[in-house]
Amino acid sequence: MMRGNNIPSKKKKAIPPTKELLNYLEEHGRLDKMPIQYSDMLRYMASVPLLDTQGNDTLWETVYYDQSEGDEVHNALCEIYALLKTEGDLKVIEHLSVARIDYCTFGNTKPFRIRIINKINDNYDHFYIKRIDASRIYGLELEGILSPNRLTYFVYDQTIIEEHVAGVPGDDFMKKHLDVSKFEQIRIAKEFIKFNERCFIRLLGDMRAYNYIVDITPDIEGSQYRIRAIDFDQQSYEGRKNFYLPQYFKENNPIIYLGIQHLNAEAVRQYQLEERSLIARRARSSKARINKLLNCMISDRISTDIKVRQLRKELSVHHHNAIFDTCKTMGELVLANIKLVLQKEFIQSIIEIK
Repeated sequence: MMRGNNIPSKKKKAIPPTKELLNYLEEHGRLDKMPIQYSDMLRYMASVPLLDTQGNDTLWETVYYDQSEGDEVHNALCEIYALLKTEGDLKVIEHLSVARIDYCTFGNTKPFRIRIINKINDNYDHFYIKRIDASRIYGLELEGILSPNRLTYFVYDQTIIEEHVAGVPGDDFMKKHLDVSKFEQIRIAKEFIKFNERCFIRLLGDMRAYNYIVDITPDIEGSQYRIRAIDFDQQSYEGRKNFYLPQYFKENNPIIYLGIQHLNAEAVRQYQLEERSLIARRARSSKARINKLLNCMISDRISTDIKVRQLRKELSVHHHNAIFDTCKTMGELVLANIKLVLQKEFIQSIIEIK
């Protein structure tokens, strides 16, 4: 169903990770010492707005550092890229240089985006340096466990380092890539239904078009599409159920229209069941890891009591199930949602298409 504005009720503050969460990250190889931290990146001396190829403001700023520390910053960033891509093999650094550093003041983690150039062939890649936030860490981990996607990231002190996820930003995709054959439009609508399911089951919110990318892969006939979240700041924070359903964001209406045009209720239910089965399989195959993560999440305070109570009530009504009634934290709500998926007899209301 298409709806209007579905924006966060209040700008979310970054939440520091608990000792239990840091222990979990260390156990699973996510903690690593870095040569530079987020706070060091803030010492730039000047910035200019970054415009796109049409001259529009991208909401990013290209930043510049004083020459006295610029070389030190650039060397440290090349070391971090080596850690992300070659497990810290510093031999590759001699071929790397920093082409640009961009800073985004829009968003909770206010990221720096680093463009790295390979001097041998002028090929470039990106990675991100962000303020640490427990919500984002939980979101990244749940993405890696329950979705078909993997994303390399590391945590050090007050900093998160993330690799770049290649793909077409959702808003650009809807402007430029929906005028395709009926066959491919059905594939796009199908993938959105699956993405909608993945977000709702693990309670990942705020999936407006600019918070995900679309990976387009040429296939034997036509193309395959994979929608991937790239913003995890709103993992299990808001109290409104619809905030966790991408179908309710007006920015996603162009894709919703494709579902209305080409899919009936039976097809929608089939795609939901397919994705739910895959999520259940992933949860069972990573049972020990997800249990440890959810234990951290259950004992953590990543939202307010008011929002927890609101979401608990709305999920209970939506699912017609009392499993949520005793939940006191967002972590318990995520666990209850996943438990429902693991029940083969569980039947969820299909996405509304009319």
